[in-house]
Amino acid sequence: MTARACPAKRASMSLYAALRPLVFTLEAERAHRATIRALRLRPRSGLPASDPRLAIEVAGLRFPNPVGLAAGFDKDAQVPDAILALGFGFAEVGTLTPFPQPGNPRPRLFRLVDDRAVINRMGFNNGGQAAALERLLRRNDRPGIVGVNIGANKDAADRIADYANGVRVMAGVARYLTVNISSPNTPGLRALQDRGALTALLDAVTAARPAGGPSVFLKVAPDLEPADIDDIAEIAAAQRLDGLIVSNTTISRPPLRSPHAGEGGGLSGAPLRDLAQQRLVDFRKATGGAIPLIAAGGIASAADAYARIRAGASLVQLYSALVYEGPGLARRINAGLVELLDRDGFATIGDAVGRG
Repeated sequence: MTARACPAKRASMSLYAALRPLVFTLEAERAHRATIRALRLRPRSGLPASDPRLAIEVAGLRFPNPVGLAAGFDKDAQVPDAILALGFGFAEVGTLTPFPQPGNPRPRLFRLVDDRAVINRMGFNNGGQAAALERLLRRNDRPGIVGVNIGANKDAADRIADYANGVRVMAGVARYLTVNISSPNTPGLRALQDRGALTALLDAVTAARPAGGPSVFLKVAPDLEPADIDDIAEIAAAQRLDGLIVSNTTISRPPLRSPHAGEGGGLSGAPLRDLAQQRLVDFRKATGGAIPLIAAGGIASAADAYARIRAGASLVQLYSALVYEGPGLARRINAGLVELLDRDGFATIGDAVGRG
């Protein structure tokens, strides 16, 4: 089910549908850079109002609506306010590493149009935490929830130290921090999801977090075995993590039709939807609902978002769907969520969490 679009929203959808073939003539990473430039030129405006029924409190933060933009879009914290102005309830910038790094060789970003999917092997390309910190300090008095996703440099001698450094550096400008150990594009990074390594990592993150500092979320991969899920859930509870983001891109390959289907990297978009949904269900069961869950992966509509919420997610994040659905997607999902709440008799979005 989706919201009945008002004339302005229908016009926005039609405009993007008309422009999309032109956008798709550009190489994917070039098109992304052009999008960031366009958002930087957008006049600054206040935050759009969200329906009060969509407001929800998670990890001590009051989100105006549950629909967020995932990390990877605004890697260098250049346009968080423009993102929020599109109707997102929160924006997550990064992944940011202690030092700048170019990432993997190009081409490294591929549209799978026939599958409404994306494959990326970007490799944490970013300008480093110091440059992003300056930008975020300039917007620190503005409204809106901006989270910071932190990672380790590819050549770091001590990756755990990189994460601890990221917590110390970015804590003052982040409403929440996301510890990203689930990208498949930095060799060996996902090994930090192993029980011993994860315990050591979260010990270091906790020690680095200042008193009264931001909430800490952990972003996990969808390509986990049942024992891994149980271990992560147990450690997250013991460490009193504020939330789990389930999940990142997948290295698995369901049947795909697009010419770029054989490219290496992480797969996102529509083909990830069922796997990400199942991992959310798995983590809800493993945590017993004691830890807030943020769902990501294959969310492209109000129905997708609502299914994750009913399965136990308090918040949802999207990114790849914007490539195909355009910049009005967050508003359309939020409008659809209100209709779905009305249909099912829920007074607020919080009432629907875990009511699948």
